[in-house]
Amino acid sequence: MPTIRPISDLRNRAMEISEICHRDDQPVFITRNGKGDMVIMSQAHYERMHSQLELYRQLGEAEAQDAAGEKGTTHRSVMNRLRKKIG
Repeated sequence: MPTIRPISDLRNRAMEISEICHRDDQPVFITRNGKGDMVIMSQAHYERMHSQLELYRQLGEAEAQDAAGEKGTTHRSVMNRLRKKIG
């Protein structure tokens, strides 16, 4: 269940909202005049979300390249190159 707080809590209970974000590892939704206004989250949660979005972007790009008929590098080829660099 999402945590929803009024914007006045941002001013009056900022530490409490921060603790909720870190403890629950979920965003807190802030309302203004009864309507959604902002989302507050921990930096760790934001960074994970951002990394996930970047991964989805890269997967979408790879799928588009595959659909266009572009040939990529095989797993075996990549592993062989890595082994040569390491050893």
